[in-house]
Amino acid sequence: MKKLAKYLFIAVALLPGASVVATAAGSTHVESSGVNVNDTASLQRGAKWYVNYCLGCHSISYMRYNRLAKDLGLSEDQVMQNLVFSDAKFGETMDIAMSEEQAKAWFGKAPPDLSLTGRARGADWLFAYLRSFYRDETGGWNNTVLPNAAMPNVLWRQQGIQSPVYRQETGDNGFTRDVIDHFVLTTPGSQSPEEFEQTARDIAAFLQYTGEPVQLERKGIGVWVLLFLALFTFIAYLLKAEYWRDVH
Repeated sequence: MKKLAKYLFIAVALLPGASVVATAAGSTHVESSGVNVNDTASLQRGAKWYVNYCLGCHSISYMRYNRLAKDLGLSEDQVMQNLVFSDAKFGETMDIAMSEEQAKAWFGKAPPDLSLTGRARGADWLFAYLRSFYRDETGGWNNTVLPNAAMPNVLWRQQGIQSPVYRQETGDNGFTRDVIDHFVLTTPGSQSPEEFEQTARDIAAFLQYTGEPVQLERKGIGVWVLLFLALFTFIAYLLKAEYWRDVH
């Protein structure tokens, strides 16, 4: 027992340190996305954008087309005509057409499966990432949320091309460096900035949903569970009062 208590004490003592490491690793500031996974229309738009611009490289192999149709209020015909551009069947998972070997040969590495990205990263991070692509000094794409990302800005036609505006920042070591202060839209896209924000929000919502599809039902069930526990607690209190009445 003494050894168990010792190990528990060490584990609890290490928790603050673990929190510091997690904070340091995820120090990128991201604003609230305003994502609502209960907004079916937003999820439908996100599915459309994802299938057209992301699914060519990034599978979401934990999701099936028929489950998508059920959760998003779509018919089989709507899904097969608008969201399936391969020979995949309605009950199959949402996988990319190219093999891992082909992906490595063409891109240098296989693009990751994004099934759990919404759950791991969060909708706010995804929302910020999709809006943070810019043209760097090499003429290629870069991203402030995930610097030197291998992925190009596949939504540049909608967003347009934005260029960074720098400011100088002096670090704790006394050295001054240029850091990105904000972006300027140098080449407008097919969408206004407000429209593109909604597009990014819809994609982030869709990926958050695919990371845990059951959350659409879980939160509703949770309300009834809490109500049941409250009622059961009240009944248990009345039973306890009845038992102890004779004792007193």
